[in-house]
Amino acid sequence: MKVIGISGSPRPEGNTTLLVREALNAIAEEGIETEFISLADKELNPCIGCNMCKEEGKCPIIDDVDEILKKMKEADGIILGSPVYFGGVSAQLKMLMDRSRPLRIGFQLRNKVGGAVAVGASRNGGQETTIQQIHNFFLIHSMIVVGDNDPTAHYGGTGVGKAPGDCKNDDIGLETARNLGKKVAEVVKLIKK
Repeated sequence: MKVIGISGSPRPEGNTTLLVREALNAIAEEGIETEFISLADKELNPCIGCNMCKEEGKCPIIDDVDEILKKMKEADGIILGSPVYFGGVSAQLKMLMDRSRPLRIGFQLRNKVGGAVAVGASRNGGQETTIQQIHNFFLIHSMIVVGDNDPTAHYGGTGVGKAPGDCKNDDIGLETARNLGKKVAEVVKLIKK
């Protein structure tokens, strides 16, 4: 069993990375292998709408997206995290989402467990709308969407942070990220029984 966590932040060591790693740590404590991927240091290009992915089953753009999609396909669970940018995901994560279209051929992410993390500049800073955008991505790929586990039991990991490292002091954000990790682990284990 394996779960990957992808931070869509342009900051390699920002708050989104911190919370995605927190969720992955909770998953690892459940005995599941994890891998962290930061999009900050990846070469990502936007979809150009050529539709070659539908014809060839692969995007013709040469960058780091293919390798990430391969890891997503091989994983049992996926956590996607993003800072809130105008109520939605970062450009980096949106590019990955848009370029995942080849994985819809045969619904290659079907029944994988998906969890979301979002970090905003204030407690009500667009985290839920950003998480909903990630959930929509999971649903379109026929994945199983989970939120954070009890006792918080909401949409997913929701952090507050402006400067890198602020989320280290966000007890609620850390708790929701850990609870998300626990829930992803729980459902992955149920599916893999």
